[in-house]
Amino acid sequence: MRGLATGLALAAMLLGGPASACDNPRQMPGFKTCADVAKAEREGGLVVYTTDPEDGTAQLLAAFHQAFPGVSTNYIRLQAGALYAKLMSERQAHSYLVDAIELSDMGFVLDFQKRGGYAQYVSPEMTAYNAQYKSQPEGFWTWGAVIMAAIAYNPKIVPPDQAPKTWQDVLDPKWTDGVSVKVSNSGLEHETWFELRRLYGEEYWTKFAELKPRAFDSYVQQYDRAVNGQDKIIHTAQYSGYLQFKAKGAPIAFVYPDAGLPAGPEVWGLVADGPHPEAARLYMDWFLSVGGQKAYGDALFLNSVRADVPPPPGGVQASQLKLLFPADWQTFLASRTQFARFWDKMTGLR
Repeated sequence: MRGLATGLALAAMLLGGPASACDNPRQMPGFKTCADVAKAEREGGLVVYTTDPEDGTAQLLAAFHQAFPGVSTNYIRLQAGALYAKLMSERQAHSYLVDAIELSDMGFVLDFQKRGGYAQYVSPEMTAYNAQYKSQPEGFWTWGAVIMAAIAYNPKIVPPDQAPKTWQDVLDPKWTDGVSVKVSNSGLEHETWFELRRLYGEEYWTKFAELKPRAFDSYVQQYDRAVNGQDKIIHTAQYSGYLQFKAKGAPIAFVYPDAGLPAGPEVWGLVADGPHPEAARLYMDWFLSVGGQKAYGDALFLNSVRADVPPPPGGVQASQLKLLFPADWQTFLASRTQFARFWDKMTGLR
């Protein structure tokens, strides 16, 4: 995958020393753990911050709770930018409320690692993950899934022979007032802006802005509107959202542009000074296992980066798709202000 070596080189220079998993991990049903399970159950709780939709997150955490009934779970869901701002505000106030966090923007991930925000924990399950999907040194963060964006539409509203086939097709003025995107707090929107700008230049987004796209907080809103005929095209349509709505029998079609699908990781890590450290380690071990990754895919239709985990229901392996990742995550991070300023203006949010 293009650009991962650069990200690893940067990550290797960030805060943290070498670490290894415990010498004698405990075998649990379907996974190994270095956590003190009894202590995790005495802690009794787990708090997760995530960018994933609420229904799927609740289903994922319910699967963990079913395996460990003594650990109650709670979560907060926001888009990546808003979630990271909340996290940093809490830490500046010395308020440590969260145990594990998922971020869909590598810029925030690397910034949080640089600030010493992650607790280093090398899960025994990390041996199943290729190096490009893990922090260097290991233990700060791991790619929990890959998300990707393309184009979606309702074939009952837009005849397939008239639907866009490429990213440039979306620029046709006939789609004016009929296109949806997500708000600038979305990491996937940032990655899409970054990659299509690289492919087609600034002119692409200047023309796209003329379509007067509407912005929403969640891909669920985007797909709901397409299904209900309120919008014609979903730009930066999240693949997992397509699979989710297709599984419900919704009239929705997905376009795979030949140029590729802008993509990024959903990155998971444990937060330093979290209130339930053993429960957090236990959760991470379970989550990174085959069983946890399958539960993630079943709940949220996300693609695992573990080679031994099947694709989400109705989907294909990420390795079968042409995915476009930023080549330089540091440059990507530096572009956030420019992206947000443009995106907010384009969508009328500033």
